Amino acid sequence: MVTESAEPARRRRHGKQLEAALLTAGWDELVEVGYGRLTMESIAVRARTSEAVLYRRWANKDRLVLAAIEHHRGAHPVAQPDTGTLRGDLIAQLTAASEALAAFFAIAVATAFSGLLADTGLTPAQVRDQVMGDQPLPHGRALYQRAHHRGEIDLARIPTAVLDMPFDLVRHDLVMGLEPPKPERIEAIVDELFLPLVRATA
Repeated sequence: MVTESAEPARRRRHGKQLEAALLTAGWDELVEVGYGRLTMESIAVRARTSEAVLYRRWANKDRLVLAAIEHHRGAHPVAQPDTGTLRGDLIAQLTAASEALAAFFAIAVATAFSGLLADTGLTPAQVRDQVMGDQPLPHGRALYQRAHHRGEIDLARIPTAVLDMPFDLVRHDLVMGLEPPKPERIEAIVDELFLPLVRATA
C-alpha cells in the first residue's frame, strides 16, 4: 500500500487539495462497490494514501461517505439557464438539474438504505439534509429574481412554499423513481401547478 508520506515531495498533497482527493476517492469507491463493501482501507488504496490519513479527518467510514456525497454534490453544480421567460427558465432548469442529478440521487438513496441510517444513528431527515443539502436541487432564486426584474412576478407577494414547490416535486420524483422526470411531468408541474398559483397571488 502506498502511503501519503511515501509519495515524492513534488506530488505530495496537502490541505484542501488532499481532502478533495480523499473525498473524490470515497465517492468513486462508493459508486463502484456500494456502501456495504466500501471500507476505509479500500478508499485509502484508491486514494494512494494510508488509512491513518483518513482517520485523522473522519472518525469512521460513515462520516467519510457523508462528506464524500456532500463534496460530490458541491463539485458538480448545475448551470442556471436564462431563456428570457420565467416558464422557459423553470422548465430548462428543472430538466437540466434532474438529468444531472439523477445518478447522484440514485447513489445517495441506495447508500441511505444500505446501512448508513443504522450505522450513523441519524434519522432519515438528517441523512437527507446531509447528503442532499438544504436545497437538493439547485434553487431558483436567481431565476426568480430575473423574472421579478422583468416584471413577470412580484416576489414580495409569492409565498416561499410556492417558489419551492417545483423543486420539491422534482426532488420527490427523483428520490422515488431514481430517474429524471419525463418532460411532460416537468411541464405539468410548471404549467398546471406552479404558474396558476403564481397568477393567483398577482
